[in-house]
Amino acid sequence: MVNGRTVLERFPAGGPRGSWPAEEFAHARRMEGLAAEVVMDLATDAFLVIVRGDGAVDAAA
Repeated sequence: MVNGRTVLERFPAGGPRGSWPAEEFAHARRMEGLAAEVVMDLATDAFLVIVRGDGAVDAAA
């Protein structure tokens, strides 16, 4: 964990046209109860799927 974030997976930014593997992976993690989100890492030209803090979805939200 760095800066309160945990990287779950990395995906290259140059994926096939019409494919969103990072978004699909993050959606699957959200269905499992993790507050996963996609961010861009400009230094490595990759999409990262991360969770912030403890990563649990707040049931009150």
